[in-house]
Amino acid sequence: MGRSQRNDNFIDKTFTIVADILLKILPASKQEKQAFFYYRDGMSAQSEGEYAEALENYYEALQLEEDPYDRSYILYNIGLIYSSNGEYLQALEYYHQALELNLNLPQALNNIAVIYHYQGVKASKKQNLEIAKGLFDKAAEYWRQAIKLAPNNYIEAQNWLKTTGRLTSENFFN
Repeated sequence: MGRSQRNDNFIDKTFTIVADILLKILPASKQEKQAFFYYRDGMSAQSEGEYAEALENYYEALQLEEDPYDRSYILYNIGLIYSSNGEYLQALEYYHQALELNLNLPQALNNIAVIYHYQGVKASKKQNLEIAKGLFDKAAEYWRQAIKLAPNNYIEAQNWLKTTGRLTSENFFN
């Protein structure tokens, strides 16, 4: 039984019904429709914490999906799963692949920054201050990019950039 048939969540059911209707009326190839079904099932599994199942669906969707924009979101969601599981190097790899296909993903830039910041905090606690500074600088670079794309988002990151002196008019607006 497909995931869409066993969803108990009202929002997930509504999304599934609307998506199914749209797929029936919009012109799309069988392969595009199949890719979307895998992506939808992946999102559903991911929302339920079924990460292995979500990854299986996302990888299937990647095999079928040809549109770079749609592929970027599949790659981004794979990155989310790896990040949730503490597999930060793999998460970074998928976030970067998503950005290669779609430069307008501030959430991927933010998540990359979060990983670098987290690693910087860990290095700082181990008194590896030079490494920590480099990681914090990388985090700042990605947060500045995310904020440029979505100026009203990432308020905590903006505050961190300001308090650490990493958000100035010359490095933000250039």
